[in-house]
Amino acid sequence: MKNNKFETSIRKELQNKKILITGGAGSIGSALAKKILEYPVKSVRILDINEHALFKLNREINNPKLRLLLGNILDKERIEMAASGADIVIHTAAVKNIEISEFNPIETIDVNINGTINLLKTVMKTKPKKFLNISTDKAADSSTLYGTTKNLTEKLIGWAGLHVDNIKFASARFGNVIETRGNVFEIWNEESKKNKPLSITHPEMKRYFFHIDEAIDFILNSLLLMKEGEIFIPKMKLFKIKDLANKISKKHKIIGLRQGEKMDEILISDDEKERATEHKKMWTLKLYDA
Repeated sequence: MKNNKFETSIRKELQNKKILITGGAGSIGSALAKKILEYPVKSVRILDINEHALFKLNREINNPKLRLLLGNILDKERIEMAASGADIVIHTAAVKNIEISEFNPIETIDVNINGTINLLKTVMKTKPKKFLNISTDKAADSSTLYGTTKNLTEKLIGWAGLHVDNIKFASARFGNVIETRGNVFEIWNEESKKNKPLSITHPEMKRYFFHIDEAIDFILNSLLLMKEGEIFIPKMKLFKIKDLANKISKKHKIIGLRQGEKMDEILISDDEKERATEHKKMWTLKLYDA
């Protein structure tokens, strides 16, 4: 995906722009901020509820264009202040952990759905040029609460893309990112250091993975392509969990599937494929007709 034309287009897209990243102190948000700051932007605002994560990010990124904003996407006044004057909003904030979300449904729905609605209402007032929602493969034929909430955010963004004038909306849906915090690799590395067997839900389980630099490039490319509430879905490689674990240790323990968890995750459902436009490296899905 990455080439001179891509770099030139991204540079032009981001030049002199003010960018807001919600949940920006998380793994993807912070990596995205670092990458965006390589371009001639005016500023990058990071809105996050995690004070310590903001503190760490400030130590990692020594750049006067970085703005660290402590706040919650459920606080309407705070996000309106954060979004004021922003040209691009990238929405990564969410309750993401499968087990935590299942046991905290009210909080998960509040943050993932109502928080997104708050942001949509905010940007209708503040009028950025673009609003990109970061979604997940768990939104396709969703079986978990987290996946269901992200499926609904995709629908909200799809609706906004058709009905909100002068703002371009879209979602970027992708699978697991190897370097993100809280994923299976972090658990395995901790278990390996303690010489414990690696926890595997099921030896035949399969998941999509790619590296964080691929995720960031896909997000930036989505910014270039977005028009009317599309969902952009990359073609990713499917891995058997057991094979990935074997690269770290041959000692495993089977812990069983968590509530609602699938054996094989999918990036795009069969029904969605019928309505999507397929490209060499991705699909473009429109949920609603104009």
